[in-house]
Amino acid sequence: MAEMQLEISKRTTSKALVASLVGSSIEWFDYFLYGTMASLVFNKLFFPNFDPIVGLLLSYLSFALPFFIRPLGGIIFSHIGDKIGRKKTLVLTLSLMGGATVLIGLLPAYDSIGVWAPILLVTMRLIQGLGIGGEWGGALLLAVEYSGKEKRGLFGSIPQMGVTIGMLLGTLAVSVVSLLPEEKFISWGWRLPFILSILLVFFGLWIRKGIDETPAFQAAKGSGDIVNVPIVETLRYHWKSVLIAVGAKVVETGPFYIFATFVIAYATKYQGFEQVTALNAVTIATLVTTIMIPLMGRLSDKIGRKPLYIGGTIAIILFAFPYFYLLSLKSAVWLTLATVIGLGILWAPVTAVLGTMFSEIFNTNVRYTGVSLGYQLGAALAGGTAPLIATALLDRFHTWIPIALYIMLTGIISLLSVARVGETKDVELENR
Repeated sequence: MAEMQLEISKRTTSKALVASLVGSSIEWFDYFLYGTMASLVFNKLFFPNFDPIVGLLLSYLSFALPFFIRPLGGIIFSHIGDKIGRKKTLVLTLSLMGGATVLIGLLPAYDSIGVWAPILLVTMRLIQGLGIGGEWGGALLLAVEYSGKEKRGLFGSIPQMGVTIGMLLGTLAVSVVSLLPEEKFISWGWRLPFILSILLVFFGLWIRKGIDETPAFQAAKGSGDIVNVPIVETLRYHWKSVLIAVGAKVVETGPFYIFATFVIAYATKYQGFEQVTALNAVTIATLVTTIMIPLMGRLSDKIGRKPLYIGGTIAIILFAFPYFYLLSLKSAVWLTLATVIGLGILWAPVTAVLGTMFSEIFNTNVRYTGVSLGYQLGAALAGGTAPLIATALLDRFHTWIPIALYIMLTGIISLLSVARVGETKDVELENR
């Protein structure tokens, strides 16, 4: 009987991990698909009456705006997650995100409906922001709260793989439709990945509906340890942990959007690379980091979260100037190598331990709210603004040096934020 219960437990845990990874991958596929198209298409179809640089900035602004609504999505859905349950919340966030993505693929362009085109585009983007704001925390806790202490770092890194898998799927989708003649790509080809994503959404919903609530949440609910207003409890008693999470997120998100999104526009518009070359470099780097993330998560179970996080952050700081120097060599080989090092290797240990570290500094009854609020506020401050800031700096100074300094600044902020955080890998989640 005990062996049967153990086997059931293993099957349930595996199912939870799959649900966490699949749903997270789909959500981030939708999200990053927009980011790539913002560089290649939206500045032409939805903001066409502006100077090319201004149009690109407006396109990036539409990319950045949802980052500021993501904390609201985090508050709304984490409230549901901490009071009603993780599972129900994750079904809601995936439905919201997926619906907005499909509608983006159906939107008419500026030349058809005028100013309503960018208005509707931004509206759909804001809905995406609400969905992803609640998604990440739920996917993380679905994995972490099903894990044992000895494998929590590995489990916590699995939903982080969803970020890179989603990005990989998005980049591959754009690479495929980019094979079309440019006229057809601009006319209708870019719409296909958005519309066809509905198939992924249905698959993700099917997976998530087959899982149970996490053991930690069930234990909290069974003991009556559910707070009435999680956001109030979080800000009253856990505000220091929220600030730590916000600061720690900065180096994980700012450089990521430089290495993964801004580089596409920078390489094609300023360094003379072909679009396919830049996309391939990001694709290869994404493959590398997808493999590295679980390895780093498993390593954190042995040596701790903090050493890996600090090591990755210092490496990103030191690589900021060499990264842009390699890009300036205008070689496809160096472009690929720089992207693989920055995105594929140095970023991996930071993102692998980030979610697990966040989950270990909050109590169960406010964990969803705490991790979501810290993560999404950090993303709003340093994530969506990164391509916008980088483009503005490049246009103002006509050199990449200020962008490299910006990357270094994000690392310094994060190092200061975690300076007083103790090692968390031995924390018992059920007792928090």
